Amino acid sequence: MRSSGTSAILAALAASTMIFGIGAASAQEAVKGGVLRILATGEPDHIDPMAGAMVNTNNLARAISRQLISYEASNDPEVAMRAVGDLAVEVPQPTDNGLTYTFKLRPNVMWNAPSGPRAMVAADMERGIKKMCNPQLQPATLSYFTGLISGFAEFCDGFAKVEPTAPAIKKYIEENSVPGISAPDDQTIVIKLKERAGDFIYMLSLQNAAPAPVEALDFVPDSPEYRANYVSVGPYTIGEYTPDTLLRLVRNPAWNAESDPLRKAYVDEIEITMGLQADAIMQQLQSGDADIAYDINVPTAILSTLAAQGDEKLTALSAGNTNFITINTQSNNNNGALKDLRVRQALQYAVDKSAIVQQWGGSTVAEPVHGIFGVGLLGHHKFDLYPSTDSKGDPEKAKALLAEAGFPDGITLKMPYRNKDLEVATAATIQASMARAGIKLELTPVTAADYYSKYLTSEANIKDGTWDIAPVGWTPDWVGGAARSVFQPQFMFDGTHQKYNYADYNNPKANEVAAQAINATTPEETAKLWAQVDEIVMGDAPVVPLIANKNPRYRSEAVKNYQTYALGVEGDWTNVWLER
Repeated sequence: MRSSGTSAILAALAASTMIFGIGAASAQEAVKGGVLRILATGEPDHIDPMAGAMVNTNNLARAISRQLISYEASNDPEVAMRAVGDLAVEVPQPTDNGLTYTFKLRPNVMWNAPSGPRAMVAADMERGIKKMCNPQLQPATLSYFTGLISGFAEFCDGFAKVEPTAPAIKKYIEENSVPGISAPDDQTIVIKLKERAGDFIYMLSLQNAAPAPVEALDFVPDSPEYRANYVSVGPYTIGEYTPDTLLRLVRNPAWNAESDPLRKAYVDEIEITMGLQADAIMQQLQSGDADIAYDINVPTAILSTLAAQGDEKLTALSAGNTNFITINTQSNNNNGALKDLRVRQALQYAVDKSAIVQQWGGSTVAEPVHGIFGVGLLGHHKFDLYPSTDSKGDPEKAKALLAEAGFPDGITLKMPYRNKDLEVATAATIQASMARAGIKLELTPVTAADYYSKYLTSEANIKDGTWDIAPVGWTPDWVGGAARSVFQPQFMFDGTHQKYNYADYNNPKANEVAAQAINATTPEETAKLWAQVDEIVMGDAPVVPLIANKNPRYRSEAVKNYQTYALGVEGDWTNVWLER
């Protein structure tokens, strides 16, 4: 880990993050007890931390799981973005020319095992990392680890041949080892890398890199049986779960505060009620009948009013988020038109980004963006390969490019969208602006729960041309030096399909420069190299960047000590207390 690089990132984030009505932690005495009531439109994408991918799932994992490395809850960006020890006593400095990391584990960390509290040991950490390779369900972040940990890719290759059943998965994990992972004793885990990676420490803060108890191997990962028999190492565990309806977290009786420097666990229970509409959620937050929203931003219709009133319960948080349109270059629709760079360039000119900014609530919470990296990341810089006045688009330029590509009368494309809150209006705005350029969009509403997991990431849907373009969003997988976590899963193809690189986009030159950026020794050099990557990718126009957005959040009057958990882009459930 390079502290100089981290400082540069923190400064950028501090400059770009806006927080309404939030100051230092409350000087009032903490209150223990009560039920933190959280409302959601949909289901968590996964409950098994190994598989979680969505940003809001990080908040759930924060409560029921732990990682070697994590972040302190804080509204000070320099604190919130600094990697610290969680299960590890401290963040270690690598040895062996940056290739070996040795982690000392905290004592007295306990599982709530069925037979009674049991110590979490290094073998559990090793098991958790190995579990990521299971053939039944793999995390989107797996390639970070296979690309770096010595022998892990080969371990995963062998795992791919295993029958995707619990007994077979268990047998493979227990009978095979990863050369780059060892546990010389119960309190020490050693990880050896194939190459230096200044951002490896940050990867270990991901929910996917969680330890796994031996009991987890008795069930298919994240199956109903796994969820019903969840064994927790965090301050909370699953007390009740009804899919799409209710998830109730209760105190983990095996957890002890002395072993956990990051979570105070003030509330007794955390109750997540699912299946609600965004407007209903906001009404209950404002009336005090609920406390925090799980998966919605403050609706645009009331955002300006709350901000104008100086409502201290309104917060706007940034974590390098961007929204963009991904382009399905594998589609053979329109005789494979989207494989033609000129057609993709036409899409760049067609979109009115300024209208989308207004749709999202104006410059307070959004700004036009023209590259793949969000505000606050090393690599983000001001450039635009497809410029237009005030980012309003250039329909005539788009029409000319389409005509040059053989579509003088325009083109019709299929575009799905999530049928929830701002996504509906955004889809309509995109449709209207593209129509100016002779691009007709056939819109398909998809539920938020199915949009990524069952629709966009389906290889069959991609190859069959079920969709041509789709509005999507991305938040870096970790905080700190996070450009790799934008580039690698979305814009790099090594022969193995990654579900968020929808159409297997790849550019060898971008990959080459990215490798240099990962091993750069100064923040200035890192930023310069990632900026080159951004421009190389955008030269290929595989996506249409739309906006860099902050996330407007709202909480009830009862929520105190609202401190930001950076990975979850929300107040830390495990550190708030309630005053009712």
